[in-house]
Amino acid sequence: MSGPIYAVGDIHGYTDELERALELIERDGGANAETVFVGDYVDRGPDSAGVLDILIEGQAEGRNWITLKGNHDRLFEWFMEDQPRNDPHLLVGLHWFHERIGGLETVGSYGVSLKKQMRLKELHDEARENVPQSHVDFLRSLPLKHETPDLFFVHAGIRPGVNLDAQEEEDLLWIRTPFHRETRAHPKLIIHGHTPVDHATHYGNRVNLDSGAGYGSPISVAVFEGAQSWVLTANGRQKIRRG
Repeated sequence: MSGPIYAVGDIHGYTDELERALELIERDGGANAETVFVGDYVDRGPDSAGVLDILIEGQAEGRNWITLKGNHDRLFEWFMEDQPRNDPHLLVGLHWFHERIGGLETVGSYGVSLKKQMRLKELHDEARENVPQSHVDFLRSLPLKHETPDLFFVHAGIRPGVNLDAQEEEDLLWIRTPFHRETRAHPKLIIHGHTPVDHATHYGNRVNLDSGAGYGSPISVAVFEGAQSWVLTANGRQKIRRG
């Protein structure tokens, strides 16, 4: 049997929570534990820049980390293009800088602030001056999924009934209702975030690790060994609650 693999839920700009999660993993599995981050590193929290610094530095040091792309990471990535793009999946009237989304907090972590009657072009120009190219490159390089023989890690989920190797990016980053309503077994156990729940929850065919860090709740960290799974706490491993 292969060794344990760890997974970290949505982080949303909270460096203190990320550091706590990393401490739990190191205490349980050592400094080089295989760890999958399911995306949404930025937005809403106060230090998205700091979160990306930690992840980039850890990978540069050779840590065994797989960092997946979340929908909020793509929102940031697309804004940083030569011509900023708004994600068409957002509801009409929403955009990255809407108070519900968190883009203002993200650019603010780089020292960029929205001024009165500021044009998008000016905000974009300031962001391009202040966001390190290494952060932009990191966002662009993020994979959409990670697989083991038994587990499929992704940010949002999958389209039920579609082969895992044929899933579309929009679903992997954004899907909710069709995925959540599916009770039949998937080809592999799906490990995801994206939709906040009160605590990490095992639904039989999927495990949701988004415990609401974007709204100030603790990040969830899980460990998987074969068919067994636990959340990591200050008191050690505890079985993931069933939903």
